[in-house]
Amino acid sequence: MTDTRPILIWLRRDFRLIDHPALHAAAQTGRPVVPVFILDEVAEGFGAAPKWRLARAVAAFQETLRGIGSDLILRRGKAQDVLQSLAQEIGAADIWWTRAYDPDAVARDTGVKATLTEAGYGARSIAGHIMFEPWDVETQQGSFFKVYSAFWRAVKDRDVGAALPAPKELTAPEAWPASEDLAVWGMEEAMDRGGAVLARYAHVGEAAALKRLDRFLNEAVDGYKAERDFPSLPATSGLSENLAWGEISPRLLWSAGWRAHETGAKGAEHFVKEVVWREFAYHLVYHTPHITTSAWRPEWDGFGWDRTEDVVVLAWKQGRTGVPFVDAAMREIYVTGIMHNRARMIAASFLTKNMLKHWQIGMKWFEECLIDWDPAANAMGWQWVAGCGPDASPYFRVFNPELQAKKFDGDGLYQDRFIAEGRLLPSEDALAFYDACPRSWGLSAQDLYPDPVVEISEGRKLALAAYENR
Repeated sequence: MTDTRPILIWLRRDFRLIDHPALHAAAQTGRPVVPVFILDEVAEGFGAAPKWRLARAVAAFQETLRGIGSDLILRRGKAQDVLQSLAQEIGAADIWWTRAYDPDAVARDTGVKATLTEAGYGARSIAGHIMFEPWDVETQQGSFFKVYSAFWRAVKDRDVGAALPAPKELTAPEAWPASEDLAVWGMEEAMDRGGAVLARYAHVGEAAALKRLDRFLNEAVDGYKAERDFPSLPATSGLSENLAWGEISPRLLWSAGWRAHETGAKGAEHFVKEVVWREFAYHLVYHTPHITTSAWRPEWDGFGWDRTEDVVVLAWKQGRTGVPFVDAAMREIYVTGIMHNRARMIAASFLTKNMLKHWQIGMKWFEECLIDWDPAANAMGWQWVAGCGPDASPYFRVFNPELQAKKFDGDGLYQDRFIAEGRLLPSEDALAFYDACPRSWGLSAQDLYPDPVVEISEGRKLALAAYENR
């Protein structure tokens, strides 16, 4: 006898139709499929910008699903309680979701699976957020990888399979269950006036992600390796935002990158390497979950980073350190919700090495401000720069932001784009910073540009002395 009971698909960071293994598998059954998003105990804890961006992803995917005759049910509460209640309500037999790997999500999902299984439901997590399951990539000694280059060599020749096609339709239930109102949840409230500024720069939804990929492949991939470190150039894909919320799959990027490589695009393999860098971050966050809360290298837990959030830290957050490249980066994050990768390294190095402030201060600030916030990549990136993480930048590498500016922003276009002080005609993006930042900061484009909070060469000397005596 054919099973006609509905399948619940629990969506979290997988708001797409193309290459969505859980949705694809559910569609193949022919049974009714009820997609649900829950503002649960994990999502409630997201920072202001990620939660703002998540709300946009949910709204966009709800419209996408409606376009194929389906819908996205919205509920709020503890995940296991909401799922069990909704399953009872619609008579579902199975509850499926895309597997997660960061410790907060794993703890939630482990509890959910145990509760649902005990209650008699078919609770199933399905791969799709990353390409290489952390337990499927091992060293010759049978352990996990601790170095990116070795991880890359282990996976670069693997066949990850073709991206799954988007389902043309999902069988609807006889009656749709009630759905809560996204607007009532207030997921955008913490952004205050900054949300209107971010909306100018965000590229929300699967269609926008595919358009971005198409632009990158047609206009930028050939020069990606040579130009990606120059923040004023349109040399990167911009897809970190869409990857973070699963609006495009890593497998699709892998396939597109290798196809471009085969046709002679010089930067394509390096693009694939960056996609695999994200895989490496999840490999590590799964095997060493402490990376999100403490030094990956335990011997660094006692290092003397200052945890005080004083006026110097505030100046860093405000983009008023007096070091233009650092300040441009810190304002970019407030205006656009993202930060160019080269700029991230410079801003992070300045905080942790020139200012000797704890990397967790920066990690948490990025968690608050990034619309492409990813728990694995953010933690690994900060620890890499600070010197306490896997594959870390050596402690003696202290990026000089002035030299970095000369090398990667020699014409000053990036700095001019985001810094208004002292400019006769500040750019639109530079002025947008004052529309986005908190009113309580009391900042104005007419302010004088500040003197450096730390003298660069002196800060480097103090950092090296501290690191050598750790």
